[in-house]
Amino acid sequence: MVKPEWPMTDEIWHAIIRNDASYDDQFIYAVQSTGIFCRPSCKSRAPKKEHIRIFGSPAEAIAANFRPCKRCKPAHGRMPDDEWVEQITDYIDAHFREKLTLDILADVCHGSPYHLQRTFKRIKGVTPALYIQQRRISKAAEYLERTDKAIAEIAERVGLGSTAYFITLFKKTTGQTPAEYRGKKAAVLQSEVDLHEIDN
Repeated sequence: MVKPEWPMTDEIWHAIIRNDASYDDQFIYAVQSTGIFCRPSCKSRAPKKEHIRIFGSPAEAIAANFRPCKRCKPAHGRMPDDEWVEQITDYIDAHFREKLTLDILADVCHGSPYHLQRTFKRIKGVTPALYIQQRRISKAAEYLERTDKAIAEIAERVGLGSTAYFITLFKKTTGQTPAEYRGKKAAVLQSEVDLHEIDN
């Protein structure tokens, strides 16, 4: 039976933000936004207080579906690389609209930028930067197909603030400008509608 979580006290919060190693054997903290749990002494960036859950042991955090941090190794072992990359991928999928650099990803997902870059590319076949780019272009294509939003608004919505850069990147990736892509998709949809009307 999993023991109940601990309440967040001022003492626990101060131990986390001070990276106080004297509390390492007393509790584990997990971060809901990343799915990772850490020792209080972990040097990773302090999470938002409202995202934290407190457990008495690594086993309790694991039972609640959290994974051990690769930086502070709270479960006295390493998370398998494929699980770590899955975690990074999930974070990118949820936050691709935001500014995401290798340093930010490494900080959030508790590893070094060099190790993250190398491990991600080995497992996914692309760099984190390219994966983020692909995710943004894929979402932009959805907006172009399903909405009449302006190109500039779509660029901003997928995390590419510069419209000119977005158009260049979209054409480089798909072989078409966003306007051409939207026009061809609209033509295909119209021809499908016309065929449907003929059949009926």
